[in-house]
Amino acid sequence: MGKLEAFEVEFNENKVVYTPGESISGKVTVKLNQPIQCKAIKVSCNGFCGITSKINDTAWTTEEQYFNNTISVADKGTLKQGDHQFPFKFLIPASSPTSFEGSYGKIIYRVRAFIETPRFAKDYNTEKPFYLLSLLNLNELPDIWGPSTSEVTQQFTYMLLKTGTIVLKAETDMKGYTPGQVIKVSAYIHNQSSKSTSHIAASLMQRVTYETKKPTHDLKSIVEAEGGEVKSGREVKWEEQIIVPALPQSSLKGCELIKIEYYVKVSLKSPDVSLALPIHIGNVSLDKKRCHSKKEIPPSKKELVASESEAEPSASSSMNTPPARPGPRPAPRPTPRSRMSSHSSPSAPPAEYHHGAGGGNLLNDDFPNKRQSQAVSPNAFSYAPGLFFPQNQTPNASAPAPSGPSPLGGLTGATPPYPSGNGAHPMAAPLSHPLPGYGTQAYPQEAPPSYSESCNT
Repeated sequence: MGKLEAFEVEFNENKVVYTPGESISGKVTVKLNQPIQCKAIKVSCNGFCGITSKINDTAWTTEEQYFNNTISVADKGTLKQGDHQFPFKFLIPASSPTSFEGSYGKIIYRVRAFIETPRFAKDYNTEKPFYLLSLLNLNELPDIWGPSTSEVTQQFTYMLLKTGTIVLKAETDMKGYTPGQVIKVSAYIHNQSSKSTSHIAASLMQRVTYETKKPTHDLKSIVEAEGGEVKSGREVKWEEQIIVPALPQSSLKGCELIKIEYYVKVSLKSPDVSLALPIHIGNVSLDKKRCHSKKEIPPSKKELVASESEAEPSASSSMNTPPARPGPRPAPRPTPRSRMSSHSSPSAPPAEYHHGAGGGNLLNDDFPNKRQSQAVSPNAFSYAPGLFFPQNQTPNASAPAPSGPSPLGGLTGATPPYPSGNGAHPMAAPLSHPLPGYGTQAYPQEAPPSYSESCNT
């Protein structure tokens, strides 16, 4: 490198993942083989989002700046031969969004250092990226309680003249999940035709929208699971379970250029029938106690005082008035009817999750089914790391506990961009929690579905 042997940025404790509102500190190290003249040594910390309409292009068509702070750590003078260190410290704004890297855009954070030299001399610069994680607490999202449900009725034509109808209803047991939890999908299919359908499938889908001049949509299938066919005239209930891999969170709060959405797609290829069940992916799992506490509304103090005053008889009335004769006992109240509409959605799979459980139990041995294990697309997502913190999640009995040495969890399907202190990537380990064995019980149930009331009811 000539006069400059080493020029690098180091973070204290080799930390690379921060939270908004936190301070980032470190030092700039300069090692010289011979003295050099400099006008100043400056350090900057900035964060921005850049998007484009061309895949994997870094010539951004639209940018969004979050912060850009610069300090001077050395003034004009001569840097002597040897080692020099210049400390720095910056405060990360609390409104900064979580880091993200996708096919058409990125949210980037970095610290850069510059050595400005006199005219006609070569300037030097270096940089080091860091990553932000703003935890998404699913309990704070509106309308998050209860299952996600949908249904569709579609007519189709086959053999030129014949027509048929397919009724497809589906639901997930919850609307919000964290990596490692199990999405329990329940589907009900009524084939009102004389032709068998194709295999039913459930897919976890990711949709990323980049707000360019003409919005770009990047749709990817994260996980796919497949069940069996539905023969003509039959009604079938099918249950499936999907483990959520390490994924970016649904919300990039503070970013106006990139939007991330997730949904479970339940579909048939023949005839072409599908529906979507929107869900959220976060970092802090749903606390079911909060859901139940909303149902229990305690009476106010005024209501308690009023009821006590009405129940307490006065002393004078009790002296002069003979005891009242007991009246007839009221008739027993009728049993309340189940709160379900005529077009109720099927219930979610049982709460208990057993390893090896697949997509339901076969009631009739003559019902064919194609078995398929859970498969994660190798190009499911490309994302900056740090979105899965097991210690920040509420324990969930229905989800297998992730394991492994990485403090950030395992990231499946993509390699994050930063190295760890020992040279190995902290997020390069495969998904540590086990996948269910779908080869043992992957048959739909040939029976009308049972329905359960959602948390909202």
